[in-house]
Amino acid sequence: MGVAIALLLAIVLGVLLKVVFFPGRGCREPPCLRGWIPWLGAAFQFGRAPLEFIEKAKLKYGPVFTIYLLGKRYTFVTEEEGFQAFCTSKDLDFEQAVQQSVQHAVSIPEDTFYKNRSRLYSMMKGRLSTSNVHQLSGSLCREFEKYIADLGPEGTKELTDLVRHIMYPAAVNILFGEDIFLTDRDNIKEFEYHFQNFDNGFEYATQLPKCFMRNWTKSQKWLLKSFEKVELHADKNHPSVGSFKTMYQYVLDTLHGRQFGAHYGVLLLWASQANAIPVAFWTLAFIVSHASVYENITKELETVYGKSDKKDIRVSEDDLKKLQYIKWCVLEAVRLRAPGAIVKKVINPIVVQNFVIPAGDLLTMSPYWVHRNPKYFPEPCKFKPDRWKEANLEKNSFLESFVAFGGGAHQCPGRWFAIMEIHILVLLFLLKYECQLLDPLPKESPLHLVGTQQPLGPCRVQYKLRG
Repeated sequence: MGVAIALLLAIVLGVLLKVVFFPGRGCREPPCLRGWIPWLGAAFQFGRAPLEFIEKAKLKYGPVFTIYLLGKRYTFVTEEEGFQAFCTSKDLDFEQAVQQSVQHAVSIPEDTFYKNRSRLYSMMKGRLSTSNVHQLSGSLCREFEKYIADLGPEGTKELTDLVRHIMYPAAVNILFGEDIFLTDRDNIKEFEYHFQNFDNGFEYATQLPKCFMRNWTKSQKWLLKSFEKVELHADKNHPSVGSFKTMYQYVLDTLHGRQFGAHYGVLLLWASQANAIPVAFWTLAFIVSHASVYENITKELETVYGKSDKKDIRVSEDDLKKLQYIKWCVLEAVRLRAPGAIVKKVINPIVVQNFVIPAGDLLTMSPYWVHRNPKYFPEPCKFKPDRWKEANLEKNSFLESFVAFGGGAHQCPGRWFAIMEIHILVLLFLLKYECQLLDPLPKESPLHLVGTQQPLGPCRVQYKLRG
């Protein structure tokens, strides 16, 4: 009898908890995957493999559905009507969607974030526009060649590590100033360790209490402390001529108050590297694993640079325009390994496919799945650089439904710099070395939604100087 009463009480308590923590949503609202645990919702099931969870939910519930996670409601839109609403609706707000994540990641308070966000976006959009970004190509070449030279005449390395060891210090020197805090190999290694730890835990650290992310918090504090010194150096060496300023100095000049200059430095570091490094990895991995693509690129490089000595190459804007096939490879890698989710907050109810999405929801578009729609990308899971022939890259237009950099008024302001730096790194590396993968092309990890998908498994590359 006692067991029956206990069971009845448990059922009643469960119903009450559901009513309190998961209040009913109108009949016209999307189907909702709530889970049974208050606040956590479906977090355990979702967290095992988010991309797979989204795909299964789409097949079961249709193109619009809501997932309750960690006290928030994420409404996913997976078809064209939803994409249009995400990119154009004035009832959505990007800043409100990301503010809390930025605060958790780099300890920038809410009021400071809102004062500076639009100012910084406008500045970076201008400084990194297509008309300005090529001014950095010469400096990028010098930096990349310096760290590529460290690879020696031949060797075998994990491709992710190889890319990181070239791109990380080179891009840091360009954006923050040469030899400010990356002064020797041990120093670079220490910075790489803390940045990689910070980057690896970024997605979870922006959602979970810090007590669950102690190692990540240590690296966050280490980076913030280090950037206090970087900020002092940037102030001390502030040039009078604008063209000689680093991007970080432009950031400091733009801020409304300087109290959180170091925090914005860490944010700039993460924004510039978190996606660029894995995209460069995937671009090289896809190229080398596809013999015909590799051959096409080798021929393209020879038409521009010949077969002579490849020392001290300076890549001009005209060279990059001639090397379009490599650019297609970069964009195809971005398409295939795009972020699993981009979010905006619903500030006024909106209608998508006859569903009313209420204010407060986080409307979520998944570029990863958008890019697998055969309507827009035939044979969507194949690496096909030639599909980019159809894009008007001369006018900086991507293929229809390519949304890796977001959409509407909040596209990534650094997208042209990122494409250019990966373009240059790939061409310099393949111009100097012949290489082959020693492992099969790895699959992408299903564990993350934020940012470019990471490789699942090893990918070693063997390289040797071209004869």
